[in-house]
Parts: sequence; structure tokens; C-alpha cells
Amino acid sequence: MENTLYIVVPCYNEEEVLFETSSRLREKVRAMIKQGKVSEDSRIIFVNDGSKDKTWEIIYKLHKEDPIFGGVNLSCNRGHQNALLAGLMTVKDLCSMAVSMDADLQDDIDAVEQMVDRYLDGCDIVYGVRSKRETDTFFKKATAEGFYKFMNLLGANTVYNHADYRLMSRRALNGLAEFKEVNLFLRGIVPMIGYKSDVVYYERHERFAGTSKYPLKKMISFAMEGITSLSIKPMRMITGVGMAVVGISILMLAYSVIQYFRGNTVPGWSSLMVSVWVVGGMILVSLGIVGEYVGKIYMETKGRPRYLIQEFLNEKGEKNEEE
Repeated sequence: MENTLYIVVPCYNEEEVLFETSSRLREKVRAMIKQGKVSEDSRIIFVNDGSKDKTWEIIYKLHKEDPIFGGVNLSCNRGHQNALLAGLMTVKDLCSMAVSMDADLQDDIDAVEQMVDRYLDGCDIVYGVRSKRETDTFFKKATAEGFYKFMNLLGANTVYNHADYRLMSRRALNGLAEFKEVNLFLRGIVPMIGYKSDVVYYERHERFAGTSKYPLKKMISFAMEGITSLSIKPMRMITGVGMAVVGISILMLAYSVIQYFRGNTVPGWSSLMVSVWVVGGMILVSLGIVGEYVGKIYMETKGRPRYLIQEFLNEKGEKNEEE
């Protein structure tokens, strides 16, 4: 198993790009095998996350034509993070190192070789970090960079401008397996593993084909998932705001008493309405944040499986079915 590389690629409705992705990845892996950087047992594993198109049929076809390709077919759609985890946990005992990347060819495939070099130098985790965001719109660039800064401000230890393009050694994968939470945010969990790490910078390309699987609605949901999964600072902020409101209320009470004894007892309708709306809004937002955490506790206590594997294509060209 020495220097055996597995590339794990989660896929959801990626039939338009899979043939091109598989061709480029096969070329890269074979080149590294020829150079002696990785072993001949290295593989490319596509994880089908309940796709509604022909993604799984293409994966199976690729596997039959060339055993360098493998596949993991989830029983239903479980989301990008769970699909990625499923692939990594499936291959962790078969490889020396695993690289995770998306199927849309936005991540620079050439960076894989640099990651392997860092691994050979003794790193357990190598992060692929975007050097710039020229392909993004102004809105996406501003919101994405703001997200990373906000996450770190709230205490989440994330790598700036890093998504899910990374290399992890077998030891790091075994460490990841120890994290049992249902609410997954791998960008924040992986840095918690520790071990020696490094960074490889690359330029992100335009999506080769198909449509983005992360529209604005999903991006906001993903951001909320990350913040509430990794930090309790929002709840502490609620406490701080609540104490500030209590302090202001005491001052307003003192002001009202003084005005009463001075004979100025005409109530201020505008200030009263503003106070009611502001405090009411703060209460609703606070309840929403607390409810988000309570909901996560609820999901964690159920202990439901994060994914179920229906089929696994191994390197021998066989189709295995998991119960």
C-alpha cells in the first residue's frame, strides 16, 4: 500500500462533465505512477450522491473499461459533505493518502502532484487554497471572503480560501473517522485533526460544464451549518446583546422617573414603537439562533447514519452491494 493514492470525487448530476473529468484525472494519475510518485494501485473513486441523471451509469461504464476508476453509490442523496465523507471512509483502509476534489474541473488537477510532493515530505494534510478569485463575480467574491473572515471571527479554525480540495494521509483519515457528529462541516473539522499540514496555492478555473450545485440559498444554508456546527459564539453574542438591552432599559427607567418628578409625563409614541419593534425583532432573532442549536442537538441525539452505501465498485471490476 506504499504511496497508494486515491482521488475521491463526490458527484451529483454530473453527467455532462464526468467523461472529461475522468480523462484528465486518469492522465494525471498515470503520469505520477510513471514518475514513481504513487503506486500502480492508485485509484480514482467517484461517489454518486443520489444523482437523478446518468451519473452512476457513466461511473459504472468507466469502471468496466478501466479498473483505475471505482465508484461508491449512496442509497439516496445525502449532500456534498456526507458524500465526500462516505468516499473518504470507504477508501481509508485501501490507500496511503486520499485527495478530495469536486467533479466540475474548477480545481486545478495539476495541484494534486504538488500535494503528493508535500505528503512525501512528511505532511499528513495538504490544503488546496485559491490564490485569487478572478473567475468569481464581485458578489460571490465578497460574500465568500466575508464568510471565511466571519467564521474565524466566531472562533472556527478554517483555512482562508480553502474549500474541500485537500490531501489527507491515512493517519489523518483515521483521525477524521473519530469525529462522529451528524452535522458535518469538513472545512472546520479537518483542521481540528492536527498533524503536520501545508498549503498548495492554485488558480480556480471556470466550471467545465453543467450548473453550480451551490446557488445562493444553498450557500447561505451551508454557511449557517458551518457557523453553528463549529462555534457557540452566536449564543454568547445573544447574552451580550441581552445584557446591553437590560442596561439600556435601566437607564430608560431612571430617565422616566426623573421626567415624572419634573412633570414631563407626556409619553413619546415614536420612541415607544421603535423600542417595541427593536426588542421584538431581537427576541425573534435570538429564538431563531437558539432554535438552530437545539435542532442540531436533536439531530445528534438521534444518531442516524450519515450515509448508506448501496454499491461499491472495487478495483477488481466487481460490483458489491452493501446492506
